[in-house]
Amino acid sequence: MGNLKVAAVQFENASGDKVYNLSVIEEIVSQASRSGVEVIAFHECSVTGYSFARKLSRSEMLTLSEVIPNGPSVTALIDMANKYKITILAGLFEKDEYENMFKAYVCVNETGLIAKHRKLHPFINSNLLPGTSYTIFEIKGWKCGILICYDNNVIENVRATALLGAEIIFMPHVTMCTPSPRPGAGFVDAELWKEKDKNAAVLRSEFDGDKGRNWLMKWLPARAYDNGIYAVFCNPIGMDDDQLKNGCSMIINPFGEIVAECRTMENEFIVAELCKDGLEMSGGFRYKNARRPDLYGEILASPHTPDQQVAWLKK
Repeated sequence: MGNLKVAAVQFENASGDKVYNLSVIEEIVSQASRSGVEVIAFHECSVTGYSFARKLSRSEMLTLSEVIPNGPSVTALIDMANKYKITILAGLFEKDEYENMFKAYVCVNETGLIAKHRKLHPFINSNLLPGTSYTIFEIKGWKCGILICYDNNVIENVRATALLGAEIIFMPHVTMCTPSPRPGAGFVDAELWKEKDKNAAVLRSEFDGDKGRNWLMKWLPARAYDNGIYAVFCNPIGMDDDQLKNGCSMIINPFGEIVAECRTMENEFIVAELCKDGLEMSGGFRYKNARRPDLYGEILASPHTPDQQVAWLKK
């Protein structure tokens, strides 16, 4: 029931190359374990790569996807967790026995699969089905939840996960640096990455500006603050298929403060020691207790047809 030492990772994945991605994951897990990290979290689809999946047919997606927990990638993650005595969270594409496919994120330790979340709002490939439930589980006496990328943009998902008891919400992403209707959004020129040391100043300006971190700061700290939870945000650095991503993996405390953040342009992990004392001291804890669902319960539950628009996927 004590403090928990958690790491959030950024790394440059290879599209469709699970062997390579798992090798990088193991290298980082090994380093984190030697640093005393108890829990380590990687980004959305860290095992498989992400953006390239928008180009894949159903048969190609089925080949890429794996059953969970007995597929080779989750088995490899469990073996790593056992070898390094650490809890690992990572993402991949899942298929079930009926060839339904999902965007999944798993939590494993040396005993096996602890939790699996299916993304509630998938969009990268039309063959993916949405998850139908929230995910609550325990790591060393801490109640945890998972919400994948777009799931976190719908504020009700974060509140619901917190109301189900989550003290930590793992928020794996592949995000930022894509066009959208909001001012300042857009791709970052991938040519800059080919000489990233030479172009470091320009890249940092782009990564931290309105295309990237500035946008993230408009909403991500509020998810932690309003709900009184720790947010563990993970995002890749470098090329994901043909898109350049800006990393910025970070851990945010229940007061909405960044306590650790990746700031290099390399594969990197950062560490924070989470303390339960901050949970009940936070404004979000008090706000949850002050709720009056009698006022808005029916409003929130009123019929609504989801309309999920992702501007950069439009042809």
